[in-house]
Amino acid sequence: MKLLRSRPRVITVAAACLLALAATTVFLRAEADAAGAERAVVFRTRTMGAWASLTLVTADSAAVADLARTSLLSLHHTDSLMTNWTTTSEVARINGTAGAGATVVEPEVATVLALAGDVTAASGGAFDITVEPLVRLWGFIGGTPRVPEPDALAAAQRLVGWNRVSFDAASGRFDLPEAGMRIDLGGIAKGYGVDRVAALLHGAGVTDALVDLTGNMAAIGTAPGRAPGQEGWVIGIRDPRDRGPYLATVRLRDRCISTSGDYVQFVSEGGRRFGHILDPRTGWPAHGLSSATVVATQAATADAWSTALFVLGPVEARRVAAARDDIAAVLLEPVPGGRDTLWVESSLLPLVTVAPAFADSLILRSF
Repeated sequence: MKLLRSRPRVITVAAACLLALAATTVFLRAEADAAGAERAVVFRTRTMGAWASLTLVTADSAAVADLARTSLLSLHHTDSLMTNWTTTSEVARINGTAGAGATVVEPEVATVLALAGDVTAASGGAFDITVEPLVRLWGFIGGTPRVPEPDALAAAQRLVGWNRVSFDAASGRFDLPEAGMRIDLGGIAKGYGVDRVAALLHGAGVTDALVDLTGNMAAIGTAPGRAPGQEGWVIGIRDPRDRGPYLATVRLRDRCISTSGDYVQFVSEGGRRFGHILDPRTGWPAHGLSSATVVATQAATADAWSTALFVLGPVEARRVAAARDDIAAVLLEPVPGGRDTLWVESSLLPLVTVAPAFADSLILRSF
């Protein structure tokens, strides 16, 4: 997903470069040229293997620079706790205790584990953070993507299953009972990081901002220049086939959004394309949807459920999403040789617009 700006013009780079955060002033309307007019100021940093951006609506970029620095530093903090790419994170420490008895986890990680467990139970195991041995076997963590041998796949599959984990949210005691079991918070940690930034902004009295960590977004208030009745931020849903920059937009205010798709990492073998989102229940890449977009009040919820719905596939994802009042979904179902179907949950229909370039190649349906 991407932020869609009306007639963007990059004007200046703020004098302060804090922790390699580049503050770029972007005007969203012609009136922003006037002295003292509010405009969108974008601060960026590289973290969690991606670029993160914080857009603050302000008339004074220097005045918000310290807040932006503190906010984006919090993403580095989340990364330091939850990454699978270092040996020093809290997740790495937890994984190192597998088979050695219970350990007490850091409180922020315990919060994420609790939400992950809830989504696992509600999705019937379509989302499961113990999938890490399978992800590593397929080469999507620390290796070259490849289709594994059947025996290796079966062995890794035996190490997967949240139902085997012992976790007490109140005390933070967590137990991976078998050596070789590991957790991967890649499907929820980015959303949690966005929630932390949003909380910092709310605490500082910010009313209009956009937090974006590689498509996990919190849309706070409204972008400058929005017409009455059209307040909010306009977010583009990426076209997985890259036929255009986005296939539809969603207008959001004080909501969070996340998209999962099979276009980020994949491996091709034997004429087949295998995406990086694995079904923990089978060990194989999920199929049936090209992307799943979830809107929720919390970014971590949207992050986890976008993965879960993608794994569930078009029919079950619609059933599960429609039955829940904490999420709303937009699902892209591919139709080989035909027009893809964009399934939009009825509560989101007034907020979703198909891009003109896709008007003849998409069928819009609600559920």
